[in-house]
Amino acid sequence: MHRATRPVSRWLALSLVVAAGAGAQQAPLTPTQQLAHDVYQELVEINTSVWTGSTTPAAEAMAKRFRDAGFPASDIFVGGPVPTKHNLVVRYRGAGGAGAPKPVLLLAHLDVVEALKSDWSDNLDPFQFTERDGFYYGRGTSDDKAMASLFVAAALRLKHEKYVPRRDIIIALTADEEGGDYNGVAWLIKNHRDLVDAAWIINEGGGGSLRDGKPLLQSVQAAEKVYNDFTFRVTNPGGHSSVPRPDNAIYQLSEALVRLSAFHFPVELNPVSRAFFEQTSKVEKPDMAAAMTAIATNPSDAHAAAVISQDPRYASMLRTTCVATMLKGGHAVNALPQLAEANVNCRMAPTATKASVQATLQKLAGDPAVVAVFDTSTENRASPPSELRPEVMGPVDQLTRQMFGDIPVVPTMSTGATDSRYFRAIGVPAFGVSGLFSDPTVDARAHGRNERVRIEWYYKAQEFLYQLTRQLSSSVPVP
Repeated sequence: MHRATRPVSRWLALSLVVAAGAGAQQAPLTPTQQLAHDVYQELVEINTSVWTGSTTPAAEAMAKRFRDAGFPASDIFVGGPVPTKHNLVVRYRGAGGAGAPKPVLLLAHLDVVEALKSDWSDNLDPFQFTERDGFYYGRGTSDDKAMASLFVAAALRLKHEKYVPRRDIIIALTADEEGGDYNGVAWLIKNHRDLVDAAWIINEGGGGSLRDGKPLLQSVQAAEKVYNDFTFRVTNPGGHSSVPRPDNAIYQLSEALVRLSAFHFPVELNPVSRAFFEQTSKVEKPDMAAAMTAIATNPSDAHAAAVISQDPRYASMLRTTCVATMLKGGHAVNALPQLAEANVNCRMAPTATKASVQATLQKLAGDPAVVAVFDTSTENRASPPSELRPEVMGPVDQLTRQMFGDIPVVPTMSTGATDSRYFRAIGVPAFGVSGLFSDPTVDARAHGRNERVRIEWYYKAQEFLYQLTRQLSSSVPVP
């Protein structure tokens, strides 16, 4: 028997127990909020750093919670390629039967970037879950243990309520999204595809923006730029530094990099980034709004591109970007350099190709006999944009307006990378949406010091993701 979605009005009642803003007195948590809090704290206080930690204790801790809640052992998988890089996959069984739709997969990564206590201020320990001034602090509080904890809490809550979904719900908590050699999603797709086979994915990459403390928009990530490294290399016979040559490897490399620094790839929009500018124009200031509307209509509008490029948040949404990130050259202080190299990191538009970008870089570098450009990425990271499916976008839009007000739901393209790319590469749509709202001017601390999430919005996101999970797992495919 399928239970109807719980009325959103209950969320309004639950939200009254959450502090109204930073610095407010935190009221007692409801039982469902306390569950999420406890899962969140447990995850943050397990060091899952890519190089100095392990995801295995976190995967096992969450597996125990599912076993204790009554999930069959056959529906709980813990494993990975090496002992320190285990992943967790749990299946919440639906009604099943002939014609049952494919599952919805809730994806979050357990690993976090490295953090040193000495780098953090105000006596904060990155691996101690700290509540202070209306925020939860700790490494991974925003990236990505908030969503991991909320997905776990939603599944446990649904189990307690004896909810029977129309389609199975899969929860996957994975390793090495932030780096490392053992990406959990890639490993699962290669070795246990059946465990993560789904109709669509809900993952990180989106979220809400606050302006003056009020919701401005809710973003849904449906595309991301493609990561690729290239090497600029100059070789030279060298010689004694007391007898300079007219050609010098370091100078030649420097000249090529200066040309790169002044170059802008052409504007290259896709359906997701075009929709982003169309929707964001509705809440932006007049000059920026006009430029966004113009660029969505005509990507060749140079004036509009120049206006948008003044804001770093938007500039990299327009086009492929390539930037020098590492240098090496020379072998002795008293010798002419025989080798000079630079790593050039590119974040390519999803519609671009490695070959076309490499050709552009080689043209900028000049004669390949002088400055050669090599593709040094070892992985094909192609990730086509996901179609904006009404089965997903409809519930997101409905819940956003009911819970957060009459604000736009904006499709977005991440300029960084998420694990959604692995699913998009095999044709599975993936969407980044969380219901976590933050102020981009003060709360953008993922990967940095004093990482934090607003307490008020953590619990609002909890109810949003719970309701979204119910709606997505009870829906049928749209013809």
